Amino acid sequence: MEHRLDRLIAIMNSTTLNQPAAAGAPQHQGATQAAAPHRTRIKLCGLSKPEDVAHAIDLGADAIGLVFYPPSSRSINVAQALELVRDVPPFVSVVGLFVNASPEWIREVVSNVPLTLLQFHGDETPRQCEALASVAGLPWLRALRVEADTQQADLVKSALNYAAASALLFDTHVEGYGGGGKVFDWSLIPAELARRAVLSGGLNAQNVSDAIHRVRPYAVDVSSGIEVAGAKGVKDHARMAAFVRAVRAADAE
Repeated sequence: MEHRLDRLIAIMNSTTLNQPAAAGAPQHQGATQAAAPHRTRIKLCGLSKPEDVAHAIDLGADAIGLVFYPPSSRSINVAQALELVRDVPPFVSVVGLFVNASPEWIREVVSNVPLTLLQFHGDETPRQCEALASVAGLPWLRALRVEADTQQADLVKSALNYAAASALLFDTHVEGYGGGGKVFDWSLIPAELARRAVLSGGLNAQNVSDAIHRVRPYAVDVSSGIEVAGAKGVKDHARMAAFVRAVRAADAE
């Protein structure tokens, strides 16, 4: 298994998973420069009320997540989404979460709601993700659901398969496609994947610091961990604030 993982990581490092430095980014020459402080991006997901979106923005969230999956208790329709994004300022991403959606549903949503990014959280294949993203004309990220028997090599292989994704979101495999508040084994995420990983699955203000120190993900994503206890889909503003504070404190350590 270790030899297989090493081979997969070697392949990964030679693919588009290693993104080139952005144009104009400073290049290190000569003496080593001090590394910039790590800043973990924050996505607050499953928002369904204008006051929740406003609070997320006031807290400094980098992204908000809107669920367009009708079976979910956090799902919203197009009219609700329009109200939610009305006052979202520039540089705050609006992520639309879809589960096994049809091209028609994707088209209806994106033609009315100014999304920044698509999140595919179902059973979509790489080809289906690319086709749906083409319909929307938007970048996309892919949620990888981590099961009890998942191995590191499985995650690396999935990362290769979804190399066209802007990022990979790691979530715990639960019934109902996420939002179950369950944590998976973070040590399964290799460092080679962490730099473009969005860590999800059972995060809250109490455990997110440990998660950041152990994984060093690009971003963290929370939904159930910022909700009123026992009230799925109902956001708790105090828990939202506590989560953001915990992330910022972890970055400062």
